[in-house]
Amino acid sequence: MYRTYLKRVGTALESGDQDAAQAAFTAAVPVIDRMVRRGILHRNKAARHKSRLNAQIRALGNDAGEPAGAEEAASA
Repeated sequence: MYRTYLKRVGTALESGDQDAAQAAFTAAVPVIDRMVRRGILHRNKAARHKSRLNAQIRALGNDAGEPAGAEEAASA
């Protein structure tokens, strides 16, 4: 089940649809957390997966291809 949800997020990321990727990620997070509670995944690995997926989703919305936090740093 864990890999299925990760694949759904990956497919949405490949298609370039940020809204679909965000929806798939939102559905995947509880599944990932459930795997941690059951002892199937280590909590650091789960956190790493969630962080990387979230960064990829944020990068989809970035038009200029800059790192995801560049707009805030430039305006400060």
